Amino acid sequence: MKPSGGDPSALLAGVQPARRRDDALVLVDLLREVSSREPVLWGTIIGFGACRYRYPTGTEGESPLLSFAPRKASTTLYLLDGAGAHAAALAELGPHTTGAGCLYIPRLAEVDLEVLRGILRRSLVWAEAGGADGMSVEVTG
Repeated sequence: MKPSGGDPSALLAGVQPARRRDDALVLVDLLREVSSREPVLWGTIIGFGACRYRYPTGTEGESPLLSFAPRKASTTLYLLDGAGAHAAALAELGPHTTGAGCLYIPRLAEVDLEVLRGILRRSLVWAEAGGADGMSVEVTG
């Protein structure tokens, strides 16, 4: 994946339903605060920062350090260190579901934003420290 060079504001303006757009605007501010980086479009994903990663299998690529996508059914947050790394915090977050590296939030107003902020900070610290458990991460932006 690579930055697409599009305008994050234009993507956000078209997000439907309006509730999802409102959630996305809150998340832009939150991820900007946590990462100290500006939003950049990676296709339909809004990313903050950039890195190269490599799995023990040899698979490698580029990714934002922190990112999310405002999807119709829920907002997807992408965690480089995986959702499992945050099990205790996720128990306190509020309504959500997870995939291996994804956190799905149907309604941002129903989750604890301080808990979410902590999850995002820990994920960023993990990535900036170079990753772990065989996955290496090199910050590039």
